Amino acid sequence: MIIGVPKEIKNNEFRVGMTPGGAREFVAHGHSVLVEKSAGEGSSFADDEYLAAGAEIIDSAEEIFARADMIVKVKEPQAVEIARLRPGQILYTYLHLAPDLEQTQGLIKSGAVCIAYETVELPNRSLPLLAPMSEVAGRMAAQVGAAYLQKPNGGRGVLMGGVPGTYPAKVVVLGGGVVGTNAAYVAMGMGADVTIMDVNLDRLRYLDEIWGNRMRTIYSSKHNIENAVFEADLVIGAVLLPGAKTPYLVTKDMLPSMKRGSVVVDVSVDQGGCIETTHATTHADPTFFVDGVLHYGVANMPGAVPNTSTVALTNATLRYGLAIANKGWQQAVTDDAALAKGVNVLDGKITYKPVADAHGMNYTPLDRLI
Repeated sequence: MIIGVPKEIKNNEFRVGMTPGGAREFVAHGHSVLVEKSAGEGSSFADDEYLAAGAEIIDSAEEIFARADMIVKVKEPQAVEIARLRPGQILYTYLHLAPDLEQTQGLIKSGAVCIAYETVELPNRSLPLLAPMSEVAGRMAAQVGAAYLQKPNGGRGVLMGGVPGTYPAKVVVLGGGVVGTNAAYVAMGMGADVTIMDVNLDRLRYLDEIWGNRMRTIYSSKHNIENAVFEADLVIGAVLLPGAKTPYLVTKDMLPSMKRGSVVVDVSVDQGGCIETTHATTHADPTFFVDGVLHYGVANMPGAVPNTSTVALTNATLRYGLAIANKGWQQAVTDDAALAKGVNVLDGKITYKPVADAHGMNYTPLDRLI
């Protein structure tokens, strides 16, 4: 199979779909890897490293898309990339289709086989290809929040850990999954007063067992959320419903009661956000104010630390990518139910129900098409 790795073109996206080490694995299995010139430079991987791994360096994205059987990316395809897809071509990347009708319509029209990292799901309901970027984004959320709490950046002027004789920042994390756990981990390491909220009591018990009284675990009811966010200096949105649009936990009506200069970092924004007043922003223009509350809504947070992110992502995606290349996508998804859940769009039809439901469109079970 011919594997194509184009350069990412989303605003301030410096990651790349595959490390040189990943390319070497595909080549070792008898596949060809085409990497767009300078695609890895943002992640500190030089073209020479890909050449040494056995990949071919290609001057243009057009040629990558024209020649490759499978396109391996990081972020969802932009409009110009969607236009280059062809029927039967495999697209293997993050898609986040539920809040993105335009992209969904474009992929349906393309006729491509669209496999989303974020909906590959193991029997225990874990998301192995989303987890590494969730880990990065969660840890970054605490760092970003700490920076924006500084007065010159628009915040209240609160130090995360405080100093003797002062209060530390009050941090509320909405969601106790991978993002929330990593956000809480870093915030606690900074010395903040951390509360983590979730509807899953078993998860809260687990977090209590590993961290004890270093943090509070609170059931995520509307009443409890209001009480927590009204007192918070920093709110981190870390809610995820696999492949579906995120529900609003912090509504616009709640903002006037929040502290002026408090900060919200909504990591859920790429699935629609769990804070109603959040919208997607970019690393070039990351923040905005609503009712005196500073909002950070960058939808590709891990893109700011591309070397770490690219290595972590390739570690997770390589196994499944090799299965697709070695067996062909049809056999690969037949053999692996987890990978089958990653197929979101096929032959012009939506094959992942939460995406169809989000847009009020028809859903076609995957097994009807293969």
